Amino acid sequence: MILVVQLLVLALVILSIILVVGIPVTLASPGQWEKSKNLVYTSIGIWIGLIVVTSIINSFIA
Repeated sequence: MILVVQLLVLALVILSIILVVGIPVTLASPGQWEKSKNLVYTSIGIWIGLIVVTSIINSFIA
């Protein structure tokens, strides 16, 4: 069970790094926001989902 939490945290860290780099680049590029808006919102939804799932699974360990 601890391995599952560690993998979820790893996925959360990787996705966070991608979002920290990707969102400013998308917003700074002319015309890219309209093309990438759905991808950004989907990625943020997955990020929030990872936080919720990780916290729920972690509550079973602690």
